[in-house]
Amino acid sequence: MENSEKTEVVLLACGSFNPITNMHLRLFELAKDYMNGTGRYTVVKGIISPVGDAYKKKGLIPAYHRVIMAELATKNSKWVEVDTWESLQKEWKETLKVLRHHQEKLEASNCDHPQNSPTLERLGRKRKWTEKQDSSQKKSLEPKTKAVPKVKLLCGADLLESFAVPNLWKSEDITQIVANYGLICVTRAGNDAQKFIYESDVLWKHQSNIHVVNEWITNDISSTKIRRALRRGQSIRYLVPDLVQEYIEKHNLYSSESEDRNAGVILAPLQRNTAEAKT
Repeated sequence: MENSEKTEVVLLACGSFNPITNMHLRLFELAKDYMNGTGRYTVVKGIISPVGDAYKKKGLIPAYHRVIMAELATKNSKWVEVDTWESLQKEWKETLKVLRHHQEKLEASNCDHPQNSPTLERLGRKRKWTEKQDSSQKKSLEPKTKAVPKVKLLCGADLLESFAVPNLWKSEDITQIVANYGLICVTRAGNDAQKFIYESDVLWKHQSNIHVVNEWITNDISSTKIRRALRRGQSIRYLVPDLVQEYIEKHNLYSSESEDRNAGVILAPLQRNTAEAKT
């Protein structure tokens, strides 16, 4: 299959990134290898979108620091970048709205930079020649609009399983995410993503748009474990990028006090969805 026939894909990872770890970065590499390996897709970009402070997750430090750490972590990446739109929102934004924002942004960019056929530029000088062409040849002279890349949600199996938590997600949002965008789910040890998809009618219906990537080189690094190590004065070297470790130490970001941030506060999606369910 020629490259032009492949669907271009942008991988979008939403989350706390509190802090970003080497595992977060590996998700992008694993997903890119898998999608490119299908022969049907070409991954052209990866986007890290840290959640805003209004998410109110326990232990969530200010977005300002989380964005900077993500930028430091991707400093040497040629294809993964950090987007601040979600983190700058005053109110928490549903993942569906973040996906929609980035898809619309790509579509707007595509309209601003149409890919014109170089043949068109010669039409004025060769009008007589053009008039002799048949209809099939004329079609080849029309402007070629480059297909807009498709945004897909990159996640771990834990996010997939969170779909089952009451009021954490709107059922219509889950449907639109898997139907209109799609998921690339990287499994961790102990997760059975395929079983979870089988047990969900919505996920099963749209399983062709859910790509499960097996992580054969197991990696159990998590932000929660990183924060725990930091609270206990233990080393986190080689678990996060060196620049991220230096930033954390310089600003003394994680402690017992920071872990109590938002303690007792109901998570924004639970609060919003529970309230809407009562109305």
